[in-house]
Amino acid sequence: MSTSITLEKVHKRYGAVEVIHGIDLEIDPGEFTVFVGPSGCGKSTLLRMIAGLEPITGGNLKIDGEVMNEVAAAKRGIAMVFQSYALYPHMNVYQNLAFGLETAGMKKSEVEPRVQRAAEILQIEPLLKRKPKQLSGGQRQRVAIGRAIVREPRIFLFDEPLSNLDAELRVQMRVEIAKLHRDLGNTMIYVTHDQVEAMTMADKIVVLRLGHIEQVGSPLDLYNHPANKFVAGFIGSPKMNFLNARIDAIAEGTTTLKIGNQTLTLNRAAKGASAGQEIELGVRPEHITIAPADNRIAFGDVTIDLVENLGGQTMLYASTADGQGLTVALEGQRSVADKSTIAIHVDPALCHLFDKDGNVL
Repeated sequence: MSTSITLEKVHKRYGAVEVIHGIDLEIDPGEFTVFVGPSGCGKSTLLRMIAGLEPITGGNLKIDGEVMNEVAAAKRGIAMVFQSYALYPHMNVYQNLAFGLETAGMKKSEVEPRVQRAAEILQIEPLLKRKPKQLSGGQRQRVAIGRAIVREPRIFLFDEPLSNLDAELRVQMRVEIAKLHRDLGNTMIYVTHDQVEAMTMADKIVVLRLGHIEQVGSPLDLYNHPANKFVAGFIGSPKMNFLNARIDAIAEGTTTLKIGNQTLTLNRAAKGASAGQEIELGVRPEHITIAPADNRIAFGDVTIDLVENLGGQTMLYASTADGQGLTVALEGQRSVADKSTIAIHVDPALCHLFDKDGNVL
């Protein structure tokens, strides 16, 4: 049965320094939740507090409605997978998987089926007699995950488990962890600084900054409706473009902007804004296209500074007429020359507006 987790006004202080500031969060049973944010935002600290590896300074942590603040880590029904594999080098894979169960006093007849099941789930059965030094990085990480599976925990916690792997292995392990969640159905919390991992794996993303939650929602909620400029810039790859703009006029149901000498009209009124206000216009690189010469919307002509041909995608790094940088992501292979000038189009319905403090307008 899956398990719920509730954080109520959770604080963490080290002496006089507060690093987690009164966080409230609900994680539903069976949910795959990802904590994401830049280094130092508090995501690993929050995970360790849930695991029982860090004491909670204030507030309550509840698992299935039961307060866990003073419950020892070993009694919380949690298994944790760390960034480092931490395998015993003198033991083979089977022994690494079985060791924790054996030290807990479990009988061999109970240990063996658990190890075999974990090996089957992770497809490491042929590796059971090998030592860690005979394994690749991806195989070692599978063994580390297997060591968590054999414990049959209520909750799995992952602390940046893929950061030591190369790019290809990260993609492969991302898929395998997502399949693991689908097959087991356990509640899982995954910490990463990589927003691509968050977008591709999560049911729910929790964006953290400086010990505060900036936004909680599904990946597409955060992508389509960011709560502020920080979330808008953090979610999405390549990151959102932000351009200095000025509100020229606000009429009923429309907002007209000036970006340099170009005009853009949005079919919505900017809430809380006024004519003449300096703002920032956010537009994602993938929402910009090359326009016919007679259909220059928002930016008009831009100068191409650099072209990256990636095969399935073409990246343009450009400058607007008033010198602002702009990234454009085009599908497929495009023939665009460096230092050329092209006209670009943006759909006003896909634009985002932010005031100078980063709040959504």
